[in-house]
Amino acid sequence: MIARLHGTFVEHRVDPRGVEYVVVDCGGVGYEAAVSAATRAALPAVGSRVTLHVHTHFAQDRFALYGFATLEERELFCALTDVDKMGPAGALKVLSAAGHVTAAQMIAAGDEAGLASLKGIGKATAKKIVFTLRERCELLLASWGAAGAGPGPTGARDPLLDEVAAALVSLGYRPAAADKAVAALDVPGDGTTLEMLLRAALQKMPR
Repeated sequence: MIARLHGTFVEHRVDPRGVEYVVVDCGGVGYEAAVSAATRAALPAVGSRVTLHVHTHFAQDRFALYGFATLEERELFCALTDVDKMGPAGALKVLSAAGHVTAAQMIAAGDEAGLASLKGIGKATAKKIVFTLRERCELLLASWGAAGAGPGPTGARDPLLDEVAAALVSLGYRPAAADKAVAALDVPGDGTTLEMLLRAALQKMPR
């Protein structure tokens, strides 16, 4: 499972359905990820170094990558995919139309009309989103703080902590749980290794 990409932003394209994709070259291998309009706008120019937080989605005989400028956006994306018949494509539509903070605020407030007004989201889907995620979005907004914003695509968190989060996700933990455990770790100092941090993070994971 891929949880994070760090490399050179080499390509951007939009498919016939209007879905945006970016390609990040990591050590000579290009990884394509679908992104929201907000994440695309936050990325630097093609040719720049970039970090994307990633959700790997498996479906039958293929898998797809979804990239996010912030951990908070990825958290809401994962929550939205838990809504019945929503799927990654629908979740990305919500994020592109409203942004993760505004979308979470509408859901937490029970604003079905506001959600239904978003492109590609009808009344029935808006109702399901609010029913499924209202309390969860209240908790997400509280954990994000007043602004609901986190580090951008270049990442303010120590890269070693990003590696710990990626390792936890690869072990089967949910991205939100992994990020919560990593946030509770001390900032790495000289001599701190990935193994040491991973062992400490595992002790903080729910059993």
